[in-house]
Amino acid sequence: MAMTITAGFGSASCHGYVRVCIHGIFYCLIRRMQRRLAVESADLGEIRREQFGRNDMTHFMKHRAGFIAGLTVLIIASAPLIAMADDGSKPALYATVWSILPPLVAISLALITKEVYSSLFFGVLSGAILYAGPSFSGILNHLITDGIIASLSDAYNVGILIFLVVLGMFVAMMNLSGGSAAFGKWAATKVKSRKGAQYSTILLGILIFVDDYFNCLTVGSVMKPLSDKYNVSRAKLAYLIDATAAPVCIIAPISSWAAAVSGFVEGQNGLSVFIRAIPYNFYALFTIIMMFALVTMDFDYSKMEIYERNAREKGDLFTVHENLATSDEQAAENANGHVSDLIFPVIVLIISCLIGMVYTGGFFSGKSFVSSFANCDAALSLSMGSMVALVITVFYYCIRKVLSFRQCMDCVPEGFKSMVPPILVLTLAWTLKAMADSLGLADFVANQVSKMPPSAMVLIPAVLFLVSCALGIASGTSWGTFGILIPIALAITSSRPDMMIPVISACMAGGVCGDHCSPISDTTIMASAGAGCNHISHVESQLPYAMTVLTVSAISYLVVGFTKSSVPGFIVGVVILLGFLRWKKSQVVRQEALEDAIEE
Repeated sequence: MAMTITAGFGSASCHGYVRVCIHGIFYCLIRRMQRRLAVESADLGEIRREQFGRNDMTHFMKHRAGFIAGLTVLIIASAPLIAMADDGSKPALYATVWSILPPLVAISLALITKEVYSSLFFGVLSGAILYAGPSFSGILNHLITDGIIASLSDAYNVGILIFLVVLGMFVAMMNLSGGSAAFGKWAATKVKSRKGAQYSTILLGILIFVDDYFNCLTVGSVMKPLSDKYNVSRAKLAYLIDATAAPVCIIAPISSWAAAVSGFVEGQNGLSVFIRAIPYNFYALFTIIMMFALVTMDFDYSKMEIYERNAREKGDLFTVHENLATSDEQAAENANGHVSDLIFPVIVLIISCLIGMVYTGGFFSGKSFVSSFANCDAALSLSMGSMVALVITVFYYCIRKVLSFRQCMDCVPEGFKSMVPPILVLTLAWTLKAMADSLGLADFVANQVSKMPPSAMVLIPAVLFLVSCALGIASGTSWGTFGILIPIALAITSSRPDMMIPVISACMAGGVCGDHCSPISDTTIMASAGAGCNHISHVESQLPYAMTVLTVSAISYLVVGFTKSSVPGFIVGVVILLGFLRWKKSQVVRQEALEDAIEE
């Protein structure tokens, strides 16, 4: 039976009064939190500066736990007033501004507390409360059944988890075999500097373009020994891995991302649209340019500068030491290890995954290579390919007598344990997305975009880029963003076919940008895992770089809206980006000179 917040009061004015009260309570709580954090920042600022950004997580959590609990209690207490269902299937808050609250809670708490697990859980809990209202059993049922269980019973999600676990076993075996250490020693004879180590990471990331998940974990496991040798911070390594994952895949026609985008473009040749959109994909192109520019100019700024200074001057690769080194990093070096013990398994894994992709796409049933690749099941392909490669690798190590069969089997639980943190975060992130979907976040965004007047067509690429960024950050999924906004882009440009490619590309670029910025993004999580970096350290050090490219890309899309061409937008963006980096470097050099003068 329908219920409303005015039941028992008998007037619509009471509805408005209660809503104003709720908003007032939220406003007071947020203002109090801001004042408290300002006091904490003043007290701890000098200490943190002296330690070059070291964070005492326990101290921060101790002072902020009260605010987290207070926010949760407030949401629970206000649930009977704001979350009554108007029918049996959808909550009264469906497709309203309230649908933004769960991801907003998770992202805000993650950035405030520097702790991702509880932040994601509170975001999930707030979504369940907003959906079920005052019913305790309804909250639990929605959180457990419709959230966690539904996420973990999804075939695609399970396929990704299988791939993660098998890849963890791969990494454990490669390190125990001595292959990673041998590669590090070999690479050290070829790469002679920190710049060389970073260039090598970027180039390897670009070469592994078939899938972003595969890219994140493979590049991390291969390049960690080399980047550690030249004191490249784990935060910088995670950035380079993340920036060569989704941004490279979104401009690679032979990738799982091309397959995903092709499936969202109904009524068009999906692969053709994907290829034509590449020159307009400014966020991906500018991200790659920015990586090379930062390494070439040999400087960093904002949070990354703190992490890199600690690594360069103190040999401290982590700065934040809450996450202990995984067992593969602690494994004793195998004296019999050879570079081939790393290269062979990686090559087998790449070939197996590629064969898995065309197999699931129907290549062996008569479809063309391009068609089968575009229609593959990425999760199933990676799971099958990694399983086959794992078996071949075990036989290879046993035949070479680098590892015994028992040692290989000992790596199975060790590899699984090394992947528990990213699996836990992925599970909570998927559950958070399920909560947002149940509250109609996608419909809310679609409704807001559809209200734009036709006369604003020149602004559509920039506006959809920013909307796509916001949705990607809130949901933590770029593919979900594509699925929501690309059909809207097609509808908007139905009467303006000349704007179809720029607008679709803006949606794609914004989804990648949101995926790059969001602390709940699965790619961001796996980049942290691949680099062995604290997740929040990766997020907060990467965010200023991503926001720089976001701003430049938005300006470029404004230029495209007026010129209808990618060339002017690209040229303007490159000039602004390189000009900003040059100005920023002069600031960093001036600040370092001032600090050196003060120390002397």
